[in-house]
Amino acid sequence: MKLVFVLLTLAGGACAQLRDNRTPQMGCEGRNYDRERERFCEIREQTIAGVGRLTVDPGKNGGVTVKGWLRNDVSIRTRVETWASSAGEAGALAGLVSVDASAGQVKASGPGSQRDSGWSVSYEIFVPQSTDLSMTSFNGGINLSDVRGRIEFKASNGGVRLTRVAGDVTGKTLNGGIQVELTGRTWEGGKLEASTTNGGVTLAMPENYSAHIQTETVNGAIDTDFPVSVTVQGRIRPQNLDFNVGSGGPLIHVSTTNGGVKLRKI
Repeated sequence: MKLVFVLLTLAGGACAQLRDNRTPQMGCEGRNYDRERERFCEIREQTIAGVGRLTVDPGKNGGVTVKGWLRNDVSIRTRVETWASSAGEAGALAGLVSVDASAGQVKASGPGSQRDSGWSVSYEIFVPQSTDLSMTSFNGGINLSDVRGRIEFKASNGGVRLTRVAGDVTGKTLNGGIQVELTGRTWEGGKLEASTTNGGVTLAMPENYSAHIQTETVNGAIDTDFPVSVTVQGRIRPQNLDFNVGSGGPLIHVSTTNGGVKLRKI
């Protein structure tokens, strides 16, 4: 019984940093901002059984938000937006946009965009906290919170925000900043590697956090709240750092080509 108690305690501690994230936030309010074209917006909802790995692709336009919760199923909220020269055409176009949520993937499809009409799909997806993910966006950001697993992400034009995540996390964006917020005492999993080409990077973690930090920038500066040595702290001239915070631990690697890096205590 003592061994069982210890194992349960360790398992609970490993996921203690994750929250039961159940609050829907995505809506259509304030989305009709184009005065030259009529716009249509609707929220679609569906629930599917939990899967071990989920691939998410909104298509050419739209962002991805994934949140972890303490349920075994997957809730998919899809915001479909269309624009056209008339309200009727915009509404009809929405009916041609479909979202396939089967075989471990969530993927949008629709007609090709015309000069005066087009569509976009954004997701707010709630998944079991232990879920492997592959997320892609072209024109839109990626927002991930409270999930532990083997996670991959790739964005072309959009920022990335990672909050209370764990596992083996790797990904990049081409045009957009990266914000990472960590909780707990150390990284729970293999590693975190996130990079951007054009954008700044902010990595925030508790003062007593333990990890091995690597960070680089080509055109920018590094500003750190954490002591790199007994004499160096603050705005750093070198464009790469490789050091331990706390007692060291798993790798946390963040980098940018054109932008600054900030390492913050929370």
